[in-house]
Amino acid sequence: MKIIHLANHAQSVGNGIVNVMVDLACLQARAGHDVTVASGGGGFEALLARHGVRHVLLPQAPRPSRLPAMIAGFNRLVAQIDPDVVHAHMMTGALIARLGVIRRRFVLITTVHNEFQKSANLMRVGDCVVAVSEAVSDAMARRGIPKARLSVVRNGTVGTPRLADKPVPRLPQLAHPCVVTVAGLYERKGIRDLLHAFALLRERVPEAVLYLVGEGPDRAAMEALAEQLGVTQSTRFEGFVADPRAYLAQADIFVLASHNEPGGLVLSEAREMGRAIVATRVGGNPEMLDGGEAGVLVPAHDPVTLAGALGQLLTERDTHAALAARAPQNLDKFSAQRVSDGYLAIYERTLASCQPRRFATMSSRDIATSRIGPAGLGVADAVTQSSSGL
Repeated sequence: MKIIHLANHAQSVGNGIVNVMVDLACLQARAGHDVTVASGGGGFEALLARHGVRHVLLPQAPRPSRLPAMIAGFNRLVAQIDPDVVHAHMMTGALIARLGVIRRRFVLITTVHNEFQKSANLMRVGDCVVAVSEAVSDAMARRGIPKARLSVVRNGTVGTPRLADKPVPRLPQLAHPCVVTVAGLYERKGIRDLLHAFALLRERVPEAVLYLVGEGPDRAAMEALAEQLGVTQSTRFEGFVADPRAYLAQADIFVLASHNEPGGLVLSEAREMGRAIVATRVGGNPEMLDGGEAGVLVPAHDPVTLAGALGQLLTERDTHAALAARAPQNLDKFSAQRVSDGYLAIYERTLASCQPRRFATMSSRDIATSRIGPAGLGVADAVTQSSSGL
């Protein structure tokens, strides 16, 4: 198959959407397919090239004024490659792929990575809409996407090409006992809740240290909160780390306190490292932790319960050891190869059912004049409201 992946960028900045796309592109090329990534560029071009993936510069931005130029660039790319499959990972790519060609010869696959955003409604323009967890699939069905057009491929990172042949970093050396999170410093990632929980934990385990691995627009606010809570000396704001495995490998407890989490890659990574995990019972987290068998699930927005779970694991060795031992079990379903195989099967099934080389399923005029989904987002509205994460 000839496959084009579309995303706003290909930067190595910890963006889970981009990481999934890069893994797919590399593994699909390894399987013998002709694979192109079209994006605004970034640090992954060299990796893609090593795996035989073509990278084409196609700037994509959620701005209505840029839409004609983006569509023109996409049309040139399609004329050159004549793809069988176009796979859009973000809203802007989904729009230009659907609006760009009236009589398409390709199927359009869209993946909903961040269903909590309003603009996720636009991903319904795909011939097949893929959700990264059953929770996301259910959410999109509630938004009006027919179940028959929805498929689920859970995220997975075991065996990722991004880290192939790279040993786990030994540095930095962490202080113990330690609690580690790897997450962008955004409110939705529950960092505020984690800081409050850590302050409570310190009353029970005063020597505990918290490592916050990640960067984001709310960092200054979180640093101010740590000072207000009196935990500045025991909280380490580490910033973005391209390969955080040294932190995962040494974490006494890994925490993901998100308010929304469709299918966090980091839970697969933490499980592979055999960590004791605590995560919020939201979105795809329960699925990533086998319903709570491979990690403790706590309510979101609940620092008290979170602190209790952390305290129990740090003070009860047997409980901690049992949880850590369960984490790396049954990880085959979280292999990057399994993810790639799942998408290839969807491509083949959609090609067979849509027969895009015979006729187009929807014209650009149909899309431009329609109202998208129960949220009432039109095309221009959706472009304006989207973010770089979708």
